[in-house]
Amino acid sequence: MKRVLSGIQPSGQLHIGNYFGMMSRMIQYQEENELFCFIVDYHALTTINDRKKLESNTLNAAIDFLALGLDPQKVIFWIQSDVPQVTELTWLLSTVTNMGLLERATSYKDKTIRGIAANAGLFNYPILMAADILCFGGDIVPVGKDQKQHLEITRDIAQRFNNIYGDVFVIPEADINKSSQLIPGIDGQKMSKSYGNDIPIFDDEKKIQKRIMSITTDSTPIDEPKDKNTPLFQLYSLFLDEKGKQELRDRFDEPGLKYGEVKKELAETVLEYFHPYRDKREELSKNLDYVKQVLKEGAAKAAAEADTYLNEARRAMGLNYSG
Repeated sequence: MKRVLSGIQPSGQLHIGNYFGMMSRMIQYQEENELFCFIVDYHALTTINDRKKLESNTLNAAIDFLALGLDPQKVIFWIQSDVPQVTELTWLLSTVTNMGLLERATSYKDKTIRGIAANAGLFNYPILMAADILCFGGDIVPVGKDQKQHLEITRDIAQRFNNIYGDVFVIPEADINKSSQLIPGIDGQKMSKSYGNDIPIFDDEKKIQKRIMSITTDSTPIDEPKDKNTPLFQLYSLFLDEKGKQELRDRFDEPGLKYGEVKKELAETVLEYFHPYRDKREELSKNLDYVKQVLKEGAAKAAAEADTYLNEARRAMGLNYSG
């Protein structure tokens, strides 16, 4: 049985890009693997400096995960900052990390270009991510294509540490779903809350419908075939099996298709698909004591695992001088 590990930032309302890009995969992993899953609120500090917002986002992200099917009986599920061992390991790893490795990280450059403050936390983000993985012995790390480089940096750091101090850390493997496509937002760019082009899962139904009805389409005349390389086609396809996808392709190829009608169908499909999850979320939001207890128990299990790797790293580096 492989140990799978991944986390998600509490950066706001979850959207269908989050769900199909990572969360649904994580929930599938829990059936046949040892799954470690956490909310990365330390990472969120690089872009969020509003205390109430971070507190709210963190708890809401946990509720969202549980509502979408994460089973605390099968998964170790916790909040990153509830296991502070990871921050000590971040420092230990930083002493074996070359500056050039961090300077090559494209994510830092991309975020600062978009206007995010160039703070040291953002620059050192890959080391914290490495600690997140190495502190728990993750064998497999599901990542999107935009996080592939960070996983490669984690592997480099782990290999360098092991070369210097002995075999302490598991060298993780990336799991990139090669069949997956970039999930577009309503404007055709990658779906992202920061771009304001997302379709939320748990928002008001009318707001979700409004977002879907505003999906960008072209001006192809009604009596001509429609372009399938568009956000409307790609988003609708996420909810269809192979037969349904083929039927949608045929509709786009035939004259007479009206974008407005397809958008209405998509809105109905999205609301129907997530209806049971929305009901579950409403139940959980009324039982926060249960949610907090799940997180507390998950943190205790995660901390025990983190202690194993951290203590071994301390011993290997000569920090356990007293025996």
